[in-house]
Amino acid sequence: MTEEAPDPPRAPIALTREALRDGWVQRMVASGGYRVLSDAELKASLDAALAAQPADRDVWLFAYGSLIWNPAFHFVEHRIATVHGLHRRFCLWTELGRGSPGRPGLVLGLDRGGRCRGVAYRLAAAEARGELELVWRREMVTGAYRPRWVEAATGAGPVRTLTFVINRAHDRYAGRLGHDELVRTLATARGALGTSADYLFSTAAHLDQLGIADHALERLCAEVRGYRSPTA
Repeated sequence: MTEEAPDPPRAPIALTREALRDGWVQRMVASGGYRVLSDAELKASLDAALAAQPADRDVWLFAYGSLIWNPAFHFVEHRIATVHGLHRRFCLWTELGRGSPGRPGLVLGLDRGGRCRGVAYRLAAAEARGELELVWRREMVTGAYRPRWVEAATGAGPVRTLTFVINRAHDRYAGRLGHDELVRTLATARGALGTSADYLFSTAAHLDQLGIADHALERLCAEVRGYRSPTA
């Protein structure tokens, strides 16, 4: 079988507050022929999530991937937190953000089982809706995630927090990939936001800076680096 030529390198686009507010993510996804949720659908989804707690209460948001190293929302506190019954996994295909139609990439989701250590951010009640609108424009564009309230353990006690769990019924859910395919995909995919490898490396590096051990992610980093530089 002939090896597929790599995608030409290009400068990644920064995912900023301004880009999210301007609807850049929706336009990018729609340009690939995917159905994106309308503003009304995004609002209804956010309304439903926030209806689960009083409007005058601060909102906690649990991050496990890129929201750790590029939250792009304002918060007043953050804590190391652990969620049980869910684990961090590369389980969502991306053909635009971190991949291309010819070489799809992968990004993280929370999937069933195990536990996940990440960061819980506290959003002030007065600003929570506006900040979460930006998060919804980033994470809920195609409905690949489901917002869910979960309990997270922190050093200062448990908090009830929103997070994004993978939608297993979505057509971009990757299911259980073979390990070799996972490594190859992360090592070679590139999209508008950069490479899948850099997404992996940034997540692992920031977890390490926070003192959060994720040995599976660390091993994956080593294997992806080895694939990209086999003679190193």
